[in-house]
Amino acid sequence: MMPLHRHILIGALKLFDLLLMALSYLVATWISASYQFPPSLDQVLSFPIAVKEIIYFLSLLLAWHIGFVLLGLYRSRRISIRRQEAIDILKAVSVGTFILFILGKCSGIGMVGTLFLGVFWVTSATMGILGRLLLRWGLGWVRIRGRNLRFVLIIGTDDRAISLARLIESHGRLGYCLTGFVRRNGEGIRKAHETGYPVVSDFKGFPNFIRDRVVDEVWIGHARDIVEEELSQIVTFCRKCGIIIRYFAGPLGSLEILSRGMTYEDESVFTLHPGPVDAKFFIEKRWLDILGSMALLVFLSPLFLVAAVMIKITSPGPIFFVQERIGLNRRKFRLYKFRTMHEGAEGRLSELEHLNEVSGPVFKMTNDPRLTSVGKLLRKLSIDELPQLLNVLKGDMSLVGPRPLPIRDYNGFDEDWYRRRLCVLPGMTGLWQVTGRNAIPFDEWMGLDLTYIDQWSLRLDFQILLRTIPAVLKGSGA
Repeated sequence: MMPLHRHILIGALKLFDLLLMALSYLVATWISASYQFPPSLDQVLSFPIAVKEIIYFLSLLLAWHIGFVLLGLYRSRRISIRRQEAIDILKAVSVGTFILFILGKCSGIGMVGTLFLGVFWVTSATMGILGRLLLRWGLGWVRIRGRNLRFVLIIGTDDRAISLARLIESHGRLGYCLTGFVRRNGEGIRKAHETGYPVVSDFKGFPNFIRDRVVDEVWIGHARDIVEEELSQIVTFCRKCGIIIRYFAGPLGSLEILSRGMTYEDESVFTLHPGPVDAKFFIEKRWLDILGSMALLVFLSPLFLVAAVMIKITSPGPIFFVQERIGLNRRKFRLYKFRTMHEGAEGRLSELEHLNEVSGPVFKMTNDPRLTSVGKLLRKLSIDELPQLLNVLKGDMSLVGPRPLPIRDYNGFDEDWYRRRLCVLPGMTGLWQVTGRNAIPFDEWMGLDLTYIDQWSLRLDFQILLRTIPAVLKGSGA
């Protein structure tokens, strides 16, 4: 799932493209009308604009935006080549210019002639390509300094594996970071050690390493050199744990031949995604998170104040409870809640574990003696969860998604397929909360999380959010 900075970037890019279109339109209008360029302020203020032209311009803005979205100019371009991005921009600009021509003819606006269309196309194409090149440079500058990275584990320690590692090292602006090599059983590692790259595990220890570390992608070079049974185990395990797998079947070329789909035209790079691939999952969902969390934080601020005062005056200790949780791809983050227990409550968990009322590694107890009087009320109404809106705004969580589990509960997983829930951002509410929460077994809870991942839509998110309200009022959900 994309973090907050990625969605801010996409929003800024969309605004830039609309401003670019507006500027190109004004330049083309001015030049085709034979005015001096650049115009004076008096000329700008006195320029005649009809209502029909305003409607035409607004319609063009909408069509321009839809065209850029459909042609994929807002999906991640981390691993696409510059030439391909320039070609896509030219396609989008050409389609936009054609739409401008059709709308102009249909609306009877006489200024949309050959000169106007030519100036508009050249201006928007030139500025669009230059803007994207500047963006790439800026993102590369950020990634070289250790931000916005994806961690890669490479299978094997042979020449091909080392070549992949060197490609990662030489393409720092793409934002990949080598975690290390996984040595095949019986394979020598002298060559890998000579290069200075880390060998972090063998095939036997591979599952345990994955369970405990942040790994976004696993890359496989020559699969033909790996025993079929071992390869199958690696692929199956990675898919269970929600990790992207890339297989380089042909000549390496460069990292830039990688694609988001199963294949990339005639290049021999294959990608298996454990979760949603559609860009709408990331873009639409994140905008819902940003707008929804900001609105709720403002609307619920009086309730925040009341809860904080009640906690402070009824029991000693901090207002907020902060706990480390497991998030996207096993990344740890600090989750915020209103404190509902007495100080030192976590240290008493071991003496109460035999009273656990739910299955699996999680701990739930209806009449937990560690709860304060105010804490019981806050939990019953799920008010204690509201500070997680700050986690949503930061990009650690989403409004809807699998619940983030404490490290203790994650370490208690006895099935690897549970871990695929970590291929998306954790959420404040989800199918588990609105389906029955504590009343359903742990395996079914995990299954509901995977059902959500596989069947996601923006409509499903809205349905879960609406169903959360009555679930909370009944005391059965978040």
